[in-house]
Parts: sequence; structure tokens; C-alpha cells
Amino acid sequence: MIAVRPFLQSVREGSRRAGMPVRLLLWGVCLVVGLLWSAPSVQAQSNGEGTIYSRFGMGSLLEFSSSQSDAMGGGGYALRSLNYNPDANPALWSDQVFTRLSGSANYRSVSVQDGQGNSGRLTSGNVQALQFNFPLYERTLGVGLSFQPYSRSNYSAIRAGSVPVGPRQDAEADYETTFSGSGGLHRLRGGLGYRINDLLRVGASADFLFGILESRRRTTWTNTQALRNTIVSDGVQLSGLTGTLGAHLALADVFADDDAFSVGAAVTLPASLSGERYRTLDEDLARDTLSTEQGDVTLPWKSRLGLSYQPNARWTIVIDGVFAPWSTFSSSFSNRSQQTAPARFPVGGTGTLTDRWRLSTGAEVVPAGEDRLAGYFAQAAYRFGGYAEQLYVRPNQQTTLHEFGVTAGISLPTSLAGTRIDLNTTAGTRGTTSDSLVRDRFFEVSLHVNFGERWFQRRKLR
Repeated sequence: MIAVRPFLQSVREGSRRAGMPVRLLLWGVCLVVGLLWSAPSVQAQSNGEGTIYSRFGMGSLLEFSSSQSDAMGGGGYALRSLNYNPDANPALWSDQVFTRLSGSANYRSVSVQDGQGNSGRLTSGNVQALQFNFPLYERTLGVGLSFQPYSRSNYSAIRAGSVPVGPRQDAEADYETTFSGSGGLHRLRGGLGYRINDLLRVGASADFLFGILESRRRTTWTNTQALRNTIVSDGVQLSGLTGTLGAHLALADVFADDDAFSVGAAVTLPASLSGERYRTLDEDLARDTLSTEQGDVTLPWKSRLGLSYQPNARWTIVIDGVFAPWSTFSSSFSNRSQQTAPARFPVGGTGTLTDRWRLSTGAEVVPAGEDRLAGYFAQAAYRFGGYAEQLYVRPNQQTTLHEFGVTAGISLPTSLAGTRIDLNTTAGTRGTTSDSLVRDRFFEVSLHVNFGERWFQRRKLR
């Protein structure tokens, strides 16, 4: 357990030594925490990504490797660092010196607009990741553990109308139907990274995926009490195992003296998830299960490739790519059309899924380089990046959707060696207003605390 008071005291002492305005740091941390604290007040409208595209497939796919790579475009598959342990490539766990505990949370605002000019806005706050890493043999063999969301379903749409009622069908009953979704899959990962020699590192992890995806259709009659309000819920509960294999190649003095060039790659194996699909009906306070069905789904493999270059101690540049053939997704759940049967999974069938790719690039600059006597803000790390992604969902089975975003962040050092506080931002767009689809504009701010300390060290006798 990390003691909060000693930790904050160390931040104050370190900032005083470096000449940093303490109030600026504390106000910045309090601002982000305040935004996250205020999120529950709007979660009645939305709790998650807040996009209609999360209705399809397995929901919106979420990826997080480290707060460092998150601000550099979101890749970092070849990015080595003593202050972070990237989660996406287990081979990078071999470089560990500190026992490290990292926690991340974000606040996101999403604005939605369609081709007719209709718009809406959803906001949310969520835990982004929890990571725990420690070395078994310093700079040789390391352990990595993490828990984070794999996907999230969250959307809300309303349709209103009227239907004729009565013995002679001479009256109209107005209704309002709300379509919404919630839930998602989570990923629990554990594995090892091993340094074979100064050039090559390898790693492997076991990944456990589990969670519930649920969609609801709530119908409310606004001008009559003769008809009951109902909620029809379709859900699927899944769980299963997969694994990730990684490798990292480190080269020195490639383009100039004292530079460092790295290549990293990782492959996540296909995952077979088993579970149950169900449909329930809520009327007033009663909830009945209409039907259930057992089945399996198979998620595709995913490959990652990254390049990292450090021309000197001040600059780091990364380029990364991801590919996953979601067109090969399969499901054994039937597509029964009975009224009591659960809705098709995934929504719209497997034809709504297509191959996914993502390209990103970013850079980090530390003005002080290796100068430990430089001022506080010269020792901070400044990061920026961008990415382009082809989404794996295609709701109308014709229009290919893309997401574009820019990222930025600052990493603040503390007096504790290996401990940093990071503030990151992301802004971008997703989708299109053509072909009866919608465009999302999103902005995100996130807070990351990366605590590192030497544990299990034997004191030498004098």
C-alpha cells in the first residue's frame, strides 16, 4: 500500500529543490481529480465511450500500454524506459529495475452529430488501467501484471412515435423508445519478459478475457396508463483465455554515435470465448428471463510492430502499427427470429465487421537530457503524437469508418527515483455523417501516477 501523505510530501520536497511552483502541481492534479469526481453526475446519461458505434461487434476496443506511449500516439511497442513498463509488448518487462505500481484514470467528452444536424454530447470518467511490475533478476527477468478494459459498449438513442389503440383503433398512444447499451470485456494479463543478451529480449503473457455486453430497449407510453412500460434486454456473458508473444531488438550506434534504435513486435493469439446469451423482459418491478443459449465466439489474432529511435538523451521518436483481421470473427450463437429469442450477436451479424489497422507516431523531448542539476521543468518530459485508424465495425456493411486523433502530455518528476506524475490529452474525430451514419468528436484528459521503488534489496554489511 502506498502511503498518500509521505508520497505527497516527497513531491513537495522534490519540487522545492528543483524550484517548481508547488501550487501549480497541486492545482493541476486537483483539477483532473475534480473532473473525474464530477463524472458520476453525468453517468446517468452515459458511462463509457459514449459512441453509437459501440453497439456493434464487441463494443469500442480500448488499448493502453503506458502513460508514456499513450501521449505519443498510443503505440510504443519498441519503447524502452526505466520509468515505465509498456504492457503491449511483454518482452519490454525484462528491463525492470524498480518494483512499479501504475494507476490511470480518464475523463472523456464526446459530441455526436448526424447528417440532419441533430447532435448530442456524452461525458464520462473511467479507470484506464492498473499495472504492477517487478524484477525477478534486475535487467534480466521481469514480471508484468495488469488489469484494464478490453472493450466497452455504451450508446443511447431515442425514437418517438404513436400507434393506434382501442377497440376501433380510433385513439393514438404516444411512445418513446430508448435504445441503449452497457458493459464490455475486461482483460487480466500476467507474464514474463527475459533478456537473452544486450540485443534480444523476448516475453510472453497469458490473457484472461471476461465480461458482459448488454443492450436494452425501453418503451415508455407517455399519454396512457393502459399500456405497460417495458424493458427488453439482450445480453451475452463471455470468458476465455488467449496469449501474447513479444520480442524486442535493441541496436546502438546505428546512425550516429551514442544513438539507440529498437524494433519491437508482439502477436496476440486468437481467443475462443465461451458463454451464454439471454433475453429478459422487465414489466414494472418484475423481470423474467425469456430464453437463454450457450455458444462460442472467436476473436482474431492481432499483430503489433514498432520502431523507436533515440538520437540523444533528449529526444525519443516512435512509429507503430497494428493489424487485426476482424473479418474472420466467428460466432456459434444462432440467429433465431422468435420474439422471445435473444437478438443477433453481434448486432447486424458478422458482415458488420471488417479488418482493423492503426498507424501512429509520436515523440518525447526532455530538455535537460541527463543533467540532474537542471531546473524542474527542464527535467519534465514533453510528449506529442498522432494516429489514424480504420475501425473494425461497419454498421451498414458498406461504409468503411476511420478515426483520427492527436495526443499530447507532460510527465512531472518527483523526488522519488522512478516515480512520475503524467497528464495526457487526446482529441480527435470518428466516423462520418454520410450514409445515415454519425460523426463523433471527442476530447479526453487523463491522470497517471507511476510509482517506482527498489524492493527486496539486501543491505550490504559494513
